[in-house]
Amino acid sequence: MTRLAIFLMALAAPSFADQNIGVKTVDCYCTDTAGARVELGESICLQVGGRMFTAQCQMSLNVPMWRETAEGCMSSQLKISEPAPDTGLIDA
Repeated sequence: MTRLAIFLMALAAPSFADQNIGVKTVDCYCTDTAGARVELGESICLQVGGRMFTAQCQMSLNVPMWRETAEGCMSSQLKISEPAPDTGLIDA
């Protein structure tokens, strides 16, 4: 094989973010606004520039970055606007 053919095959091969530099393994991850580690693929709620959105930690050109996946953020808090009705007189 010629050097050109080997070079072209190397360019055509898929490049994965295997996080290896020589023999040293490099951990790739994102950080949230508090500096806590967030693993690749995890989604969190971010607040940037006065707006809130759901973002996922992804790789882009071998650099971990946040990608917006949805407007707003999911909330698990239940807001109760009225007290629960008194069911003391209902026969179960």
